[in-house]
Amino acid sequence: MKKFIKGANPYMPLWEHVPDGEPRVFEHDNKKRVYVYGSHDIEKDKYCGRNYVVWSAPVEDLTDWTCHGVAYETHYDSVLYAPDVVKRGDTYYMYATEHCGSLVVVASSKTPWGPFENPVETKLGFDPGILVDDDDRVYAYWGGCAAPCYIAELEDDMATIKEGTLVENPLGHSTCPWNPVDDGHISLIDGFFEASSPRKVMGKYVYIYSKRYEKPVPELGVYTENNGFLSYRFSDSPFGPFHDGGDISFNGGEILHDSEGKGTMTYQWGNNHGSIMEVNGKWYVFYHRQTGVNEYSRQAMLEPIEVAMGTDGNLYIGDVKFIGGEPVSTKPVEMTSQGPHINGIDAFSWISSGYACHIFGSKKHAYVRPSYEQIDDLSTPVVGITDGTTVGFRYLQFGANSPKTVTVILEEAKKVKVKVRIDSYQGREIAELSFDGDVTKATAKITTGVIGKHAVYFEFISDDPEETCIFDRFTFDE
Repeated sequence: MKKFIKGANPYMPLWEHVPDGEPRVFEHDNKKRVYVYGSHDIEKDKYCGRNYVVWSAPVEDLTDWTCHGVAYETHYDSVLYAPDVVKRGDTYYMYATEHCGSLVVVASSKTPWGPFENPVETKLGFDPGILVDDDDRVYAYWGGCAAPCYIAELEDDMATIKEGTLVENPLGHSTCPWNPVDDGHISLIDGFFEASSPRKVMGKYVYIYSKRYEKPVPELGVYTENNGFLSYRFSDSPFGPFHDGGDISFNGGEILHDSEGKGTMTYQWGNNHGSIMEVNGKWYVFYHRQTGVNEYSRQAMLEPIEVAMGTDGNLYIGDVKFIGGEPVSTKPVEMTSQGPHINGIDAFSWISSGYACHIFGSKKHAYVRPSYEQIDDLSTPVVGITDGTTVGFRYLQFGANSPKTVTVILEEAKKVKVKVRIDSYQGREIAELSFDGDVTKATAKITTGVIGKHAVYFEFISDDPEETCIFDRFTFDE
């Protein structure tokens, strides 16, 4: 029986909604796994939820994720915002954000999946990120755009701020839509919004954070204020000063460029939060995307990245450009459907349209419809598709044998044609499927050879400009 793709982007099951993921590699019981600690979007009408769950994968295979269940539940009858977890000695410490992030407690466990118990209140604030340094000293970073960001060293109890170490505004912060007050620290350069995540990389202290752009970034399709970025700055000290780094991730989907280099986003950007982690010798950025019609059903994503130190002492993270072997610049890595399937998603499996990273051209609002039904072969469809909409997947792997047919399944019977293109949403057409309005499944022959790794796009064509259809899943056959 043909299998459904698992562990792509999003890499957790399509029914799971864990944003704000902080990745950590821990060795426990002689097994190295990457654990992800994040919020849990289960309230559905607001951010996050009242518990945290922990997912992990072996460092050798980031497509094979296991849920360890609930690691922490609110002790204050409140919604929990983004957490962080570190290990010090033989104990794991979770910094849980009660009361929507206004109260941070630290709970502990002897296992990386919890349960984390005995919470102790701290004086830390919104979106805490923790760094255990090589000398075992511990630093906390936190803050949000409605208030400054902070750094402080912690005492050995992992909860108390060490006297005299608190640093305010190590980064200039951005504007805040719900609190537009200029306190003199607003910056167009760093634009700190939230999501503090400190890391130690190649001897440098790296401050990863959600950046809000206050000015256009036309090459990425950004023409208004936008905080879909995960960015970084770096320093020789845990307290700064922090030097300009760049942007690691942007969750606006595939960026279409015109002849002048201006971009158009093909996915609904939204707030971004995550970090970077070296896993089994490779670096990745962990971030999240939006589904549905708001930011309340976010999903965990990852992409391979490059990390390089220049002879100039600068640290380059993301999609790094090299000249003569020397790193010279960096930009956000592309948002893909493949995620940890770095050689491309198997084209001959069932692929849910919920893995799309390109949804473009709908005359209405087309988007991935979230689902919370915990079944193995769940598919989350793209809804709101109208005439001219393209839904794209980067990338599929066809191997050495070209497929003979392609099959598309709609959720409801509609009269529509579907053209299948490769490499670009306007690229070479390899098949055309026809739905007569009475069936939900159609198969068509592939008209030209396709081997290796390609982006694949589905163009929907209808005689009725107001008609919408729902794209559920597809597969290729040899």
